[in-house]
Amino acid sequence: MAHFITFLLVLSLSLTFSLLPETASAQLRQNYYAKTCPNVESIVRNAVTQKFRQTFVTVPATIRLFFHDCFVQGCDASVIIQSAGSNKAEKDHPDNLSLAGDGFDTVIKAKQAVDAVPSCRNKVSCADILAMATRDVIALSGGPSYAVELGRLDGLSSTAASVNGKLPHPNFNLNQLNSMFAAHGLTQTDMIALS
Repeated sequence: MAHFITFLLVLSLSLTFSLLPETASAQLRQNYYAKTCPNVESIVRNAVTQKFRQTFVTVPATIRLFFHDCFVQGCDASVIIQSAGSNKAEKDHPDNLSLAGDGFDTVIKAKQAVDAVPSCRNKVSCADILAMATRDVIALSGGPSYAVELGRLDGLSSTAASVNGKLPHPNFNLNQLNSMFAAHGLTQTDMIALS
């Protein structure tokens, strides 16, 4: 179990730092919300803890949601955006239909808790909340806690078409899987941990 949790930590950190090239130019940093929402980390942690107490499914659901989000367009929370009008969003692509509702619910509840604080309302991105929530479920499940650099921007575009070819399929062979993960700066060990 300890090895699995260590893999989750490494994987989460790898996803956080390697999958969104635009994130590097966004100048991620700790205490990003120090002036606008100084208690954001504890607000998110408390909301995630409440959700975790309701069901342990929160852990794998949130981690998988983070993975699916990061692999498609980078860690921008675009997987959370709802389909509207003629636009079919990422979340409604067949590869994402099996994402557990508890992952979405964790982010929604944490966002609601953050926005309930007047000084924080509409100041914290869902992308950052998802990254913090992932860190928090790892810690709640017995893994380590780690600092998350913040400052991600929420994606403004979410289309089902953007998912095509970005997520591994059950019929992929080892070479296909290794290539897909390597394209995101992840090793075979990272892939095994996620699987």
